[in-house]
Amino acid sequence: MLYSRSAEYAIRALVYMARMPEGKYAMTRTIAEEEQIPMHFLAKILQDLARRGLLKSSKGPSGGFMLKVPPTQIHLLEIVEALDGPVLAEAAHRIPWMLDSWKPLHSRIMEVLAESSVAAVARALEDARDSAKRSKRPRRAAARS
Repeated sequence: MLYSRSAEYAIRALVYMARMPEGKYAMTRTIAEEEQIPMHFLAKILQDLARRGLLKSSKGPSGGFMLKVPPTQIHLLEIVEALDGPVLAEAAHRIPWMLDSWKPLHSRIMEVLAESSVAAVARALEDARDSAKRSKRPRRAAARS
């Protein structure tokens, strides 16, 4: 595994927040329900990301979490490394005998994580949902004369 479940949940939560209206906080409970993430686990992850400067938090009934920086400026590798530490070094430590054969693939995955922003993932998900909705719509019968 290249990154932890914590990192996966963090990516999903930040993508969820990227789709929120600007200036609106997302409640941990709502994110957890929508993304099917254990709430207490997610709360710890979000608090950690807030301490690392990726999120703002607000207490109270209308509080929650929001992105502290624009989603175009948060890359997936930054999220993974915030929770898991340096990924390539960790993988080399765990699987040194596989590193030579897996290095090109691992390097490419790291490049994709470094190049992919939270905003790009959010856009791709919206596009996929829109496409799925279009394909499920019943087609109108051609007008007969």
